[in-house]
Amino acid sequence: MFDRRILLSTAAGLLGLSAFRWLRASPAEAGEKAAEKFEIVKTEAEWRAQLTPQQYEILRNHGTERPGSSPLLKEHRKGIFACAGCDLPLFASETKFESGTGWPSFYAPIEGNVGKTEDRAYGMVRTEVHCRRCGGHLGHVFDDGPKPTGLRYCIDGFGLVFHPAAASAT
Repeated sequence: MFDRRILLSTAAGLLGLSAFRWLRASPAEAGEKAAEKFEIVKTEAEWRAQLTPQQYEILRNHGTERPGSSPLLKEHRKGIFACAGCDLPLFASETKFESGTGWPSFYAPIEGNVGKTEDRAYGMVRTEVHCRRCGGHLGHVFDDGPKPTGLRYCIDGFGLVFHPAAASAT
């Protein structure tokens, strides 16, 4: 015989599980990014063959790296930070700054090369940034950055490659 407390506890548990699933749904699961068309489309096998396991986890599965683990965190030369998936230039070195977060941070992307979607993962609402050309997840943008934009693009360094500027011929 069912006890009313057991029935209510079971219903509450199922409701809680479904709410948790909704809260951690990624933009692709929510259909936001899935509906977006990208210039570069590859199969999972093609992405896995091209990227390192860490790059694949970040760019294709919305993963993140351990804070302080990216060599690009300490990259201070002039140059361009590009997508590790398709080599699209994303950030100029002049827009990089030290945020103290453990991830490379920029106050502005190269215009038109970064897309944004709402990210409701882990019970938070954030703005995810991704590569406009291949859709690779890059990180998130926050409104606590420096002037002139006031934005902080908190980017997973393993989702980027760095291309140093050519040495001047002086």
